[in-house]
Amino acid sequence: MTIALPSFRLLLVLAALALAGAPARAQNIVVMVNGDPITDYDIEQRSKLDQLTTQKTPSRQEVINELIDDKVKLKEGKKYGVDPGISDVNQSFEGMAQRMRITTDQLAKSLESKGVRPETLKGRMKSEMVWTSLVRGRFKEKLLVGERDVAQAVQAQTGDKLQIEGTEYKMQPIVLIVPRGSSPAFQETRMKEAEQYRSRVGSCEEANSLFRSTPNATIRESVTKTTADLPEALRKVLDDTAIGHLTAPEVTKAGIEMVVLCSRKPTMIDTPKKREVREKMYQEKYEKTQKAYLDELRKAAMIEYRNR
Repeated sequence: MTIALPSFRLLLVLAALALAGAPARAQNIVVMVNGDPITDYDIEQRSKLDQLTTQKTPSRQEVINELIDDKVKLKEGKKYGVDPGISDVNQSFEGMAQRMRITTDQLAKSLESKGVRPETLKGRMKSEMVWTSLVRGRFKEKLLVGERDVAQAVQAQTGDKLQIEGTEYKMQPIVLIVPRGSSPAFQETRMKEAEQYRSRVGSCEEANSLFRSTPNATIRESVTKTTADLPEALRKVLDDTAIGHLTAPEVTKAGIEMVVLCSRKPTMIDTPKKREVREKMYQEKYEKTQKAYLDELRKAAMIEYRNR
């Protein structure tokens, strides 16, 4: 029995099909970091990602340095058992999509349309997760920001010691229910009722007694907020409201809403200025600490350039 050998043309077709599944170009190694390669393709991908996220075009060496940093960070993470799994990285990817109000598939397609593989972004995410965990875990005590330092910084900036203090407000929200679709006349009637209630209430106890027995009205459990938790406009309203009295009624989706102010007292809990200063001081400490840590790791790393 004679077996026919494939023709030369068929061999060419088969070869072309085999090559179709192979990478478009060889993975030329540019740098070896502790025995781990960084290729031209890695550099090209990270460059595209950086352009997409920063709207700037980084130099080739800047991109190489970023990738070297990632390799060093990941190796250090494994040394201390900090090695996020695929599910952790995917969760971070999903979180980014949710913040952008899109699905993970949409995020992936958006990246691919710009020539960036989703795995490229996930790789950068993983190195950031590892590094943040390492720095905060290893240098927790060093990164602490003392309250006295914060208070002194606030005073130095404002020149007013009173700015260090905040105010604590204890209050209870009240709603006069206005069903959806109600006429303007009905809403106006409820507004007049709200003003009448304001003239009758002089304490939180009176407010609870009145609104717990009033039809189509509700008083919620008390909440405590500090200066830092409230926008400036609402703080002013509460500061101008007498203790035990109701704030001016406002129309909301729920109906006519007011707040009965149960107490207002000074507190050393965060003010917006203290929070701003503390976060800035922490960030400065974090940047200084992580830079020194990374410099130390890079000096100890085996970095070998193969082809500039």
